[in-house]
Amino acid sequence: MATAKKPVAKKAAAKKPAAKKVAVKKVAAKPAAKKVAAKKAPAKKVAAKKVVAKKVAVKKPAAKKVARTPNAAFMRPMTPSAVLAAVIGAAPVPRTEVTKKIWIYIKKHDLQDAKNRRNINADDKLKPLFGKSQVSMFELTKIISGHLK
Repeated sequence: MATAKKPVAKKAAAKKPAAKKVAVKKVAAKPAAKKVAAKKAPAKKVAAKKVVAKKVAVKKPAAKKVARTPNAAFMRPMTPSAVLAAVIGAAPVPRTEVTKKIWIYIKKHDLQDAKNRRNINADDKLKPLFGKSQVSMFELTKIISGHLK
């Protein structure tokens, strides 16, 4: 279904170039000077813009870092339940420290699942805490919060 394209014939092409040559010669001599001047002027403007950009970049002061203050709710010491105290100890500790101590225990006893590292296998101390033999690391905080007062 391809259609063949017919070549387009150029009509009166021989007559027009002779007339254009004369016009081009007259016009070409005058704009040549303008083109040279036009090329130099934008180059100066570009250079001026770069200098301005550098000056602005130098003047900007460095951003000051503000020390983060911990959320008081996370830092309040909480008493662990008896089941949780068997793993981390009975002393009141903040939520953040409870999570850190649980992870220390998990890594010390190599309780992360070998195939899927997101899962934590429960041992004798963690099974009463978790309520099942395997827990996802994303469930861990939810489970721990239920054992804090």
